[in-house]
Amino acid sequence: MGTQARTASRRTRDARAQALQRTHRRHRYAAIAGGVIIVALLATIGCVLVNATDDAPAAAPAPSSTAVPAGTTGTSAIVTGTASAPVTVTIFLDYLCPYCGRFERANSTELERLVAAGTVRLELHPLAFLDKASSGTRYSTRTANAVATVADQAPGTVLAFNTALFAQQPAEGSTGLTDQQIAAVAVGAGVPADVAATFTERRFEHWVGTSTGSAFNRDGITGTPTVKINGTVFDGDLYSSGPLTTAITAAKGSS
Repeated sequence: MGTQARTASRRTRDARAQALQRTHRRHRYAAIAGGVIIVALLATIGCVLVNATDDAPAAAPAPSSTAVPAGTTGTSAIVTGTASAPVTVTIFLDYLCPYCGRFERANSTELERLVAAGTVRLELHPLAFLDKASSGTRYSTRTANAVATVADQAPGTVLAFNTALFAQQPAEGSTGLTDQQIAAVAVGAGVPADVAATFTERRFEHWVGTSTGSAFNRDGITGTPTVKINGTVFDGDLYSSGPLTTAITAAKGSS
């Protein structure tokens, strides 16, 4: 090979190496930028539904039943309160979501009062998109199934059980409460022991999974808690006692 040919060959190799290095740098910068964006999103967004399928446990056992709990609506909601109540409050929640816990601790007492007074018909949508945030124990599914079981067999204790679960809410990323601990919380909230003993039958886990998918795909829910008053999303302060009650009172006056 002549000097000119060798020089041309070397230039070609050098050009290819430089191009490869540029490509590697672009990929590395893109990965770094992507990581920064992800960290920023996680720091600013609470419990967000990115993809209902991706957030389902990869190896969840098959549910033992495809039953639907009694007292639910066609929109997969657990209903409490009288049908004639002038205001319907709809809540999409996950029992592992810390923001749902903040919402419940701020508003549960008022919501229970308004339901008892006949002002509010409450629709609860227990979701299970945070299963992967419970170290493989599927805490969101297990608690949602437990609430659905109570709605089916002891509906008068649903709100008390719902409140008690948030009062003893485990940290996101932990293993959550065991089945026995969830049953103990239920019994402490007034759920009959024989009902709590059936939680491990997983009777309504299929319903929970279907409801979670429906919330994401049909209802357009992108995060929890999402609260609606007579079908309209409440965009006020969810984490202080008072603003939600004021909005419910206004909705009652206009109904």
